[in-house]
Amino acid sequence: MADEANPTEATPMADTEDNKPAQGSKKNIFKLLRVKHVTGILSLASFVFSIPILASVTWLLYMKSYDCEWLFKLPRLQIGISIGLVFVFFICNGALFLRTRLPMVGIVVVVVPLTLMFTVGLALLGDNSLESRKIPASPLWLKMKADDDGLWNNIKGCIYNVHVCQDLAAASVPVQSYDFDKKKLSPVELGCCIPPEVCHMQYVNNTFWQKDENETDSSGNADCDAWSNDRDVLCYNCQSCKEGYVKALQSKWSKLGVFLVSMAVFLIACHLALFLATMWELHCTS
Repeated sequence: MADEANPTEATPMADTEDNKPAQGSKKNIFKLLRVKHVTGILSLASFVFSIPILASVTWLLYMKSYDCEWLFKLPRLQIGISIGLVFVFFICNGALFLRTRLPMVGIVVVVVPLTLMFTVGLALLGDNSLESRKIPASPLWLKMKADDDGLWNNIKGCIYNVHVCQDLAAASVPVQSYDFDKKKLSPVELGCCIPPEVCHMQYVNNTFWQKDENETDSSGNADCDAWSNDRDVLCYNCQSCKEGYVKALQSKWSKLGVFLVSMAVFLIACHLALFLATMWELHCTS
């Protein structure tokens, strides 16, 4: 009788030991589902962040060039950057299909072009001052081109031919001196069409200014002598005209630089997080 009781008493203990692997398996399944949920969110985020890149290509291809910008051959740069961004878009999304099969290859394929995109963006913002003279559309490169007398003569003629100052003069006919607001002028209008403020000239209209004999120019600004009320001359020979034109171009290209840097940082962060989540997922399934 004692022998028959022992197997009956041992049965619950055996069932408890059999349940432990089952409970551990359930935990691993739930853990794997959470990891897959995280990787799914990161994959979606990576795709969503890549969409503005494709939108920027449309913007670059159809964006109107600034007045006389073709003299710098910058429209070609727009096309080149557009083609590069198309490749970045497809590489970023193509890497999503490689993440489970070849995760190391996928992250390298993504990070390399995004790092190049980040570097180009910094150059357009002028952060790489040692090399930016060689990089088209960077601040120092634009300044160097504007300081080229031969190129600047062509730019001056182009600004005149597109009627920047002529249109400003026509628009200022009914404007009185107390209504004239320099803050509303573009950098080119402010630099090329009116004299600098340090010259203390009195407003007649937007392209005709009289020097106040009671005021003396103590700044020694050469632009005051370069100014002429002749509408064919105005301040086209002024340093302020060069600076205004360069500032106008910089404003356009610096916006592109901010976009490239921002998108590169977001996408690199997303893909690095996705890489870590993928390695975690592979570890859970192994």
